[in-house]
Amino acid sequence: MTTSVSHLGGIISATASAVSADPAKARAVFEASAAAHDAVASTVTLGQYHVQVDEPPPLGGEGKAPNPVEYYLASLLSCQIVTWRFWAEKLGIAVDDITAHAEGDLDVRGFFGLAESDDGVRAGFQEVRVVVRVSGPETPERYRELQDAVDAHCPVLDLTRNPTPVVTRVELA
Repeated sequence: MTTSVSHLGGIISATASAVSADPAKARAVFEASAAAHDAVASTVTLGQYHVQVDEPPPLGGEGKAPNPVEYYLASLLSCQIVTWRFWAEKLGIAVDDITAHAEGDLDVRGFFGLAESDDGVRAGFQEVRVVVRVSGPETPERYRELQDAVDAHCPVLDLTRNPTPVVTRVELA
């Protein structure tokens, strides 16, 4: 592992100590805001970062930026990588390299409301397939142990596998 990865042990230890001393420190709040522009594009602000979002032309956009479901795949993959790194450190499993690839099947009838309600066509992905390629000196059993830990602790994977309450409030300007 590189030097930048080796400091994860210190982060894990410091976080465990801080949360043990004050459980309220376990709560983290993340925020985002978005403003619409063009036909279906938006600019999303994430702290100091600004991310452009658009749709491909067949979905009404100009294809100038990734669309929301592509960002979801990016979120899932990047969260997987982070979680693999953290849990490899926590479990003492050596990892030389990690790469990941995802693809998802989306039926646009759900988004456009073209399916009958009893057709079972969701607005979101019907299935997402993730392939994580890991290399290192450990046995296949150790990497399966690591995958089990990642599957149990990856926040974005958890958002997909479990219902998360979302409360939307509309404010009229």
